[in-house]
Amino acid sequence: MLEGCVPWPADLAEAYRSRGWWEGVTIPEMLARSALRHPQKTALICGELRLSYADLVETSDRLACSFIDAGIRPFDRVVVQLPNGPEFVHTYFALTRIGAVPVMALRAHRHTEIRHFVRASGAVAYVIPDRIGSFDYRVMAAEVSADFPTLRAVFVAGEPGAGQLDLRQMIAAPMADAAVRAALAPVRPDPSEVATMLLSGGTTSLSKLIPRTHDDYVLNARLCGRAGGFNDATVFMAILPLGHNYNLASPGMLGTWYHGGTVVLAPSGDAAEVFSLVEREKVTTIAAVVPLISNWLNSTVPDNYDLSSLKVIQNGGARLAPELRSRLRARFGCTPQEIYGTAEGLINMVPLDAPEEMLLNSSGVPVCEDDEIKVLDDEGREVPDGEPGELATRGPYTIHGYYKAPEKNAEAFTPDGFYRMGDIVRKEGRHVFTEGRKKDLINRGGEKISCEEVENLIFGHPRVKAVTLVAMPDPVFGEKACAFVITRDGQGLEFGELIAFLKRQNIASFKLPERLEVVSEFPLSPVGKILKRQLREAIAEKMDRERTA
Repeated sequence: MLEGCVPWPADLAEAYRSRGWWEGVTIPEMLARSALRHPQKTALICGELRLSYADLVETSDRLACSFIDAGIRPFDRVVVQLPNGPEFVHTYFALTRIGAVPVMALRAHRHTEIRHFVRASGAVAYVIPDRIGSFDYRVMAAEVSADFPTLRAVFVAGEPGAGQLDLRQMIAAPMADAAVRAALAPVRPDPSEVATMLLSGGTTSLSKLIPRTHDDYVLNARLCGRAGGFNDATVFMAILPLGHNYNLASPGMLGTWYHGGTVVLAPSGDAAEVFSLVEREKVTTIAAVVPLISNWLNSTVPDNYDLSSLKVIQNGGARLAPELRSRLRARFGCTPQEIYGTAEGLINMVPLDAPEEMLLNSSGVPVCEDDEIKVLDDEGREVPDGEPGELATRGPYTIHGYYKAPEKNAEAFTPDGFYRMGDIVRKEGRHVFTEGRKKDLINRGGEKISCEEVENLIFGHPRVKAVTLVAMPDPVFGEKACAFVITRDGQGLEFGELIAFLKRQNIASFKLPERLEVVSEFPLSPVGKILKRQLREAIAEKMDRERTA
């Protein structure tokens, strides 16, 4: 396995193979297998563009050859920061076809995060759009490249900058089938090798890198697709980033194509755009998050469209309240399916035929029979069903360690290889019920914000003496970040001033605090620990008073 990764213990690996969980196929081979069954079937719809399974395989294979010509080799890590679109799909399959490892950055990431990903992964290349809105990714890529001489190539989906390569030209370059076969024949990744690096939620610092193998990620897609009822009649709509585990393989794009279905890329979560596509493309399943679902339920726009094809609306990232699940089912005549899991592995999905109580309240059951789950107290002892504790898991698609992070691994994994998820849950049999986070993290509509990371940046402001970041309630996103600040010598600090300072640190916009409270002191425990719970309660009460004033 790639140096710096932690392999499965030999006995577990052998058991997973013998039980058929690991099929011994790579991610591109999984797509090629579906293409053999349905070569001319539409696999991807993006605007007016419709690509068949054969199109995806042929174009991705040609691009794989172009990546080889550009110097990309097996085991090379490549940071991929592309928006949803055919370029993302072709790039992902092309890199995994030659055994390179895409590191899945998100559109919102900026200099701070990208530098971290390049440094932590040892990336040799970076794939970007030219610009989105007012932000020019080419400028950021040039600045990052200047800091990392090992970053040999920047590929741009659009107009490249100086010294950068034109990805679209590479995708469109003609190449004879025989030449493609000859170039790729010697290159076949080992299915037990790392295929993709996902990003951790960054609960205590900048994101850690999660190495997923071909074997385990194909299984992830297969079982999540099965739990979602996917088959060759499935028409799956992706709205959220394909680079995120939820829309990539849980079940997402890969789960759809494992089972022979069609993926529709929505341009945004706008109700008119989403539901007009549902009507036009006969979408059967939508992957959504709480803010989107809440907005749709409070809009009259969906009433203008024929939604009879829609069978399931999935929710991931943050728990959907039972009353919203009930409203969703009544409003759209489809089944709400809760998905709760982690990019490190374990995925729980509520069965589509679950009893009413579970359908509306549960966070799901593990998708694999060999997913081992237990709930632990603070001393690491397993607690009885019904009692809250930290969820720990081990299984055929859950990693045994982050990439090149031995200290983090010692904290996050038990001696017998169970991953501590950091979530407080209770379980009833195999059903899991989430109750919050053990670690200091804010869940903004599914985007995880590390309080420590943002606090460290705020500390850099010259007038900040002390800071703590806490979650405040939000009806759409569930939680948003509120910064409590003590200033030096009682100096003032305006919210706009703080945000401008943080923007200059080039962090993702979703991490920015959305409220500032300047205080003279923090509530402290007897040992001097900031009592964040009291601050969360205080800001929630203050917001209630403001709403009723």
